[in-house]
Amino acid sequence: MDAYTETLERLITALGKLPGIGRRTAERLAFYLLTADKGEVVELAGAIREVQTKIGRCEACGSLAEGPRCSICDNPRRDRTRICVVEQPRDVIHIESSGGYNGLYHVLGGLLAPMEGEGPEKLDLDRLLSRLAGGEVKEVILALSATAEGDGTVLYVADRLKGLAPSTGSPSTSSGQAGQAVRITRIARGLPTGSSLDYANQGMLADALRGRHEIGT
Repeated sequence: MDAYTETLERLITALGKLPGIGRRTAERLAFYLLTADKGEVVELAGAIREVQTKIGRCEACGSLAEGPRCSICDNPRRDRTRICVVEQPRDVIHIESSGGYNGLYHVLGGLLAPMEGEGPEKLDLDRLLSRLAGGEVKEVILALSATAEGDGTVLYVADRLKGLAPSTGSPSTSSGQAGQAVRITRIARGLPTGSSLDYANQGMLADALRGRHEIGT
């Protein structure tokens, strides 16, 4: 737009690429930054830059971390017999805010979506299987969105995990020699069908975790 300088237009365009930010909102943000205190703007720019340079993924669970491992995996007070499987790191934040869970997490990194070319190779399942092979985990909680993609992913992951014995990481036998199989549960339908974890409030997530049930029951 001719009324804007090239630099201002570039800022508006960049802000408009953010999720949920339209042209009008991008313009308001740009003009706010234009008139804001210089120190505030510099602090914001630094925080944005540090997000890219300091934050990575936890080597254990795949969630956000500012080091090799996240604070949850490094916390000795967490219940290490349970792993809650979620789609993305933001889901860890949502569940933590509910205050209804004290175990560990595992981030899949996506959901199965065959129509969009998202197959099983996109899921971080090998690392989850390796964690279960240690023998400490007794329950895997599948906390995925109540959508068609989430349902399909739950069935696929549950099928891969069923019969897995915590003592060896291999399928258990009917005699139980390989150890008791890991319990696989899914959070209760505290969410309306077709909705995402992003839209669940803290109470809904806490209720869903408490009311989880075993897959296939």
